[in-house]
Amino acid sequence: MTLQKTADELLQNAVGSGSIPGVAATATNREGVTYSGAFGKRIQGESAEMTPDTVVWIASMTKALTSTAAMMLVEQGKLSLDGPAKEVLPYLGEVPVLEGFEDDGTPRTRPPQSDITLRQLLTHTAGFSYEIWNADIMRYQEKMGLPGITGCENKALETPLLFDPGTRWEYGINIDWAGKMIEAVSGQKLGDFLQENLFAPLGMSSTAFFITPEMRSRMAKIHQRGEDAALTPVMELEIPQEPEFQMGGGGLYGTIEDYLKFVQLILNDGKVGSTQLLQPQTVDALTTNAMGETKVTVMRATIPPLSNDAEFFPGLSKNWSTAFMINEEQAPTGRSAGSLAWAGLANTYYWIDRSKGVGGVYATQILPFADQYSLPLFLAFEKSVYSFS
Repeated sequence: MTLQKTADELLQNAVGSGSIPGVAATATNREGVTYSGAFGKRIQGESAEMTPDTVVWIASMTKALTSTAAMMLVEQGKLSLDGPAKEVLPYLGEVPVLEGFEDDGTPRTRPPQSDITLRQLLTHTAGFSYEIWNADIMRYQEKMGLPGITGCENKALETPLLFDPGTRWEYGINIDWAGKMIEAVSGQKLGDFLQENLFAPLGMSSTAFFITPEMRSRMAKIHQRGEDAALTPVMELEIPQEPEFQMGGGGLYGTIEDYLKFVQLILNDGKVGSTQLLQPQTVDALTTNAMGETKVTVMRATIPPLSNDAEFFPGLSKNWSTAFMINEEQAPTGRSAGSLAWAGLANTYYWIDRSKGVGGVYATQILPFADQYSLPLFLAFEKSVYSFS
């Protein structure tokens, strides 16, 4: 058997069982692509086939791209990793810490004991959260009339901190603020900065906040899994195409083929061909623990249609670089200790193993996150890649 045949069979069987409407996956080593395959339909019940160039909402896979852009500006001396973020965005000096709620539901807050830094935003240790995984943030939004983050309204960013900056890890809107910092010092829209400095050099021609007509012709739709495990296409679910802000934490659409080029950039120490796109010190910051003894914790779901409780490799210690989750021990798939990874809400996933020189990207379009069928399929795909590496 070859990797192509083994992975094809794995993915095809999942689609054939009806548990997954469509899936695309790809893998690479430092030299080039080692696997590419896609099976099923872009939209359940319709004729368009899932292909490796199918456009999907990559959601929080956006974060690593935005974080890399921020580190490029650190490299240039235009952003400080450890200076007060309020020097770039004064509002970040005004965000209070939420301590609780009064009997009438009024939030009770206090000033933070230290300033937010870009490092804390990039490592999710600044104190921000998401309503999807924190009931207090949802309660605050409801009381204060704040919209959810996926509407891309500036008002959505006005949620409080849950703790003093730097004291623990909590997944949240941090990278959206990092995107705002990029815009402030570059004078460009986030999407324009990403296009000029990352997407164009890498040849990521189908990745953008704005879905062009050509991209839309190759687009998959998100499917919602019900309590009976059946899937229904959610035709109207789309990130606003004329947003108040471009969501650096989750607004991009793209393909697995495009994202694999970013994976290859990190595997090859910041090089694209003979061009050194990222300097060695930037690659180091992107690929090593940037939050000390703090650990990544379980994400407890508060909105079941959007997410299940989520944790990668329960029981294994994990930290965060300036862009990625890092598993501190070898994972059961074969992923080396010190490898990099993250995911997107609609069950898109990737990993980068610099020790063994392999990585991969996988995409379905299913809610909730950490789907009972899609996440195990990703891990099985990853394991198959290691069995031939």
